[in-house]
Amino acid sequence: MTASAAAAVSLALLAPVTFSGTAHAASPGEDPKPPSRMSAVGGKLLGSPGTQMKAKHGQQPPELPQDLTARSWIVSDAESGEVLASHNAHWRLPPASTMKMLFADTVLPKFPKTKTHKAKSSDMEGMGEGSSLVGVKEGQTYSVRDLWRGVFLRSGNDAVHVLAAMNGGKDKTVREMNRHADKLRADDTNVVSPDGYDKKGQVSSAYDLTLFARSGMQKADFREYASTARAQFPGEKKKGKKRETYEIQNTNRLLTGDFGLNPYPGIAGVKNGSTTNAGSTFTGVAQHGDRVLLVTCMHPDGGQGGLEVYKETAKLFDWGFKAADKVEPVGELVAPAGTGESGKSGDSSDRKKAAGHATSGRGGEGSGGVGVALGITAGCLVLVALVAYAVHRRWPIPDLARLRRLPFGHGSGPAGTAASSRSDSGSDSASGSGSAPDSDPAPKESAGSEASGSGPARVGDPD
Repeated sequence: MTASAAAAVSLALLAPVTFSGTAHAASPGEDPKPPSRMSAVGGKLLGSPGTQMKAKHGQQPPELPQDLTARSWIVSDAESGEVLASHNAHWRLPPASTMKMLFADTVLPKFPKTKTHKAKSSDMEGMGEGSSLVGVKEGQTYSVRDLWRGVFLRSGNDAVHVLAAMNGGKDKTVREMNRHADKLRADDTNVVSPDGYDKKGQVSSAYDLTLFARSGMQKADFREYASTARAQFPGEKKKGKKRETYEIQNTNRLLTGDFGLNPYPGIAGVKNGSTTNAGSTFTGVAQHGDRVLLVTCMHPDGGQGGLEVYKETAKLFDWGFKAADKVEPVGELVAPAGTGESGKSGDSSDRKKAAGHATSGRGGEGSGGVGVALGITAGCLVLVALVAYAVHRRWPIPDLARLRRLPFGHGSGPAGTAASSRSDSGSDSASGSGSAPDSDPAPKESAGSEASGSGPARVGDPD
């Protein structure tokens, strides 16, 4: 190598660089192209098509995965709001059931979890053909907790429609969701149906879905449901007999695992989706050490039996945890309108916990997400460290300490044994359950392939 060539290489390593389009593998066939101009909410680079990543001066971050096929993705720090890298982050695409994150963030605070409701046939009118179902039955009574488990674990459109009916109807709920999206400054989003089912004009973006997840994770109940791997759901009440329950398992495969896919270490939610029009979509939150990341991935190629969205998300998590200290942010997750720079949100009890109260391990029914310790242990940090923590944690996610899944088939009891973690993740934590995961394929919601029954509804990994 000549001296001039060596000097050029040296300068290249030292200079911050923006990469555009280097981390996206071309999909077979004719893929739609992103708009040449998109929203610049969160930063100008986020509105530019292609891949955005900037190395810190003097740093050489790891290369982004070269085999990503997703049309849009974003990697961000869940607490500081810094966007570490993105690809077409503001491209408006069908969101599938990831839209349920906005539904939950809007409606969940309205009803206590112990409130009960007797389902009516009118509650479930208007569901799309082939909708994913948890098995809500007309004339049966369910608690709000039951219904939210149906929403988060099984992506049940029947549970969504019942909760929307309790909220005054689908149209009212859609209006409230759109208003809440405006408050969160999610300008790419237009809600038409609260369950995320394919509808004309229903769109969101990887950026907006990340905003919904970040806002939702400020709420204690949202965190609980998002991290629950399995739970019991009420069956039909038959005369003279005790009402039976059946087990439902979360369709988030990074939480529960699948054949050929280990649970992701430190995962704690949040939501997946799949329809014919949207393809597969997923937003996840995970922690390694003191770093909490959010990754959203939209519409990768579907040649991996429905698992590609999880595999690409896992690769982006791996990259983000290794690269976080070596890249300059290419944008930020904006705080809700009227919140201010502190990014404070959530209920008052959550904010108190986030301010420095110790968090204890929580082993609720079927909860998941090993190693997610997002609080500050009281007295363990000196003042200087507290100041540094406060700077990094602009919007801390509280009270997700050491959530563990329980053995398959049990609603209570000791924490399950940990399965082997990904060898290339760089994490010290492991996550898993004590049994083989559900291996149902991932049928598309609009394919009409699903049905519910008095037992567990056969809903693989759809909307």
